[in-house]
Amino acid sequence: MTSPLPPLADLHCHLEAVTTPLMARKLAKRHAIDVSRLFTETGEYAWSTFEDFLSVYDAMARVIRTPEDYHDITADHLAAAAREGVIYAEVFVSADHAAGVGLSFGDMIAAVGDAMDAAEAAGGPIARMVATSVRHYGAAKAEAAARLAAEADHPRLTGFGIAGDEAFGAPRDFARAFDIAREAGLGLTAHAGEICGPESVRAALEWLKPERLGHGVRAIEDPSLLAELAARGVVLEVCPTSNIAIGLYSGWAAHPLPDLIKGGARVALGSDDPAFFGASIGDEYRRAGEAFAFGHADLAGITRTAIAAAFCDEPTKTGLLARLSA
Repeated sequence: MTSPLPPLADLHCHLEAVTTPLMARKLAKRHAIDVSRLFTETGEYAWSTFEDFLSVYDAMARVIRTPEDYHDITADHLAAAAREGVIYAEVFVSADHAAGVGLSFGDMIAAVGDAMDAAEAAGGPIARMVATSVRHYGAAKAEAAARLAAEADHPRLTGFGIAGDEAFGAPRDFARAFDIAREAGLGLTAHAGEICGPESVRAALEWLKPERLGHGVRAIEDPSLLAELAARGVVLEVCPTSNIAIGLYSGWAAHPLPDLIKGGARVALGSDDPAFFGASIGDEYRRAGEAFAFGHADLAGITRTAIAAAFCDEPTKTGLLARLSA
């Protein structure tokens, strides 16, 4: 694809994972932390397996220690997104990672929200936060994260979800956390169908009842499940570069994105862990266009789906759609 990209939307991005190696070193220096073991000789994050990635992710997140740090990584991320033409961005914020360095959830989201306010005032993306529990931290911590999200009084915190090691536990273990968030009126999303197969997606739909699924790509392995997703209108937050980086697919040519769309699934794109996997949301749109011959209208349709599924109010969606159509 050689034509300009349409306006972009990113529904699946972990805030800690926007921290570039350069920014991580800056924060480490700010707090006198040795992070040398986290990087390769060429300066990238050093990991090989998915489990290794989770470990390095958690270690890197410990350099993000103060409200100023969270403000800085958010501002850096949204400035880069603005340069790519992003009009709407959601980020996953983790109470557990903040608590791990002694920072309250309220202080973290206030700092992130301030950076979002400034970015929007400067003409950057409209942004929202999705409070995210970490599956391999267990059900009790997920319920605590859901309560924090439900009790938070911040207009930019509009969703709740679960991430982490999909092979840990079962979706039914986290049903109460999702009930807490649902009762508070938060939008719901759940990672499923990436590391584990279609059964993971089915269980998430049954027990968590989310409006969106993080990844969900392995639904392609079960035609009846794909048909169910299409019928229910559940939106898949697809992150192809991430799937390829962890070895789920050998490359873009093997990725099921076009088959998911042909099967009727509603699909948005996400950058997931851009600083780890080396792909921004602009890269995801661009590579999808090149790999699958998606034209401008196809990619604009992906943005339109993302906006319709966004965890923001209807007037905001109307304004975003107007910008997309301009």
